[in-house]
Amino acid sequence: MTASRDEIVQYCEQYLDAGRIKDYCPNGLQVEGRDKVARIVGGVTASQALIDEAIARQADMILVHHGYFWKGEDSCVTGIKRRRLGALLGADISLLAYHLPLDVHEEVGNNAQLAKLLGIRVSGKLEPDNPRSVGLVGELASAMAPQTFADHIALKLGRQCMRVGNGPEEIKRVAWCTGAAQGMITQAIDLGVDAYISGEISEPTYHSAVEENIHYFAAGHHATERGGVQALGAHLATRFDIEFEFVDIPNPV
Repeated sequence: MTASRDEIVQYCEQYLDAGRIKDYCPNGLQVEGRDKVARIVGGVTASQALIDEAIARQADMILVHHGYFWKGEDSCVTGIKRRRLGALLGADISLLAYHLPLDVHEEVGNNAQLAKLLGIRVSGKLEPDNPRSVGLVGELASAMAPQTFADHIALKLGRQCMRVGNGPEEIKRVAWCTGAAQGMITQAIDLGVDAYISGEISEPTYHSAVEENIHYFAAGHHATERGGVQALGAHLATRFDIEFEFVDIPNPV
């Protein structure tokens, strides 16, 4: 079966409520390809490797979390940007990208999917006064020792998890925000949770975790943001009766 490219884009705009979310990049159709879509290839980032895989797998559309045209970047179409755009346009493949809309969505969002993967029951938002809070707060079904929880995260995400901090002996209540949200450890501390999870770690994160008596888990930017694209892609495949395939391009960060 095939579906209209524009119908898929319009559906995503409504489903993710993308137009109402301020972001650091344009969300939605970033590169226009053929108008009929039978196969979507998904990935975390629209890298050259993912584009090459999409071409090899005869995709009509690529769905990603990290697309192009970020605020502050050089707008000249040279180097990496020229090669990537040239490959997409030459193959007539559309690029569909959703950044923050795919972080905050309550069903297919990265944070909702990470909670599902780790077995955390969502109970609130990391920013309680923000209806579009990116991060979430929740509880584990059973309390875990810090290293046991780190091992659990590593097993579920398939990569090592860095643990720092001096939190309680058992972890029950946690906050999390996927990607590069280590700076939001401040909000987690204010909520009095036992632990905070994000993708990356910065030098100040260590000191905050130690001095504020909280556990911090750096689980990988790429690893924590694989769930959203997979969930949205599967949803679109069912909704439009088309094919979706997630291609995981390894990234150690």
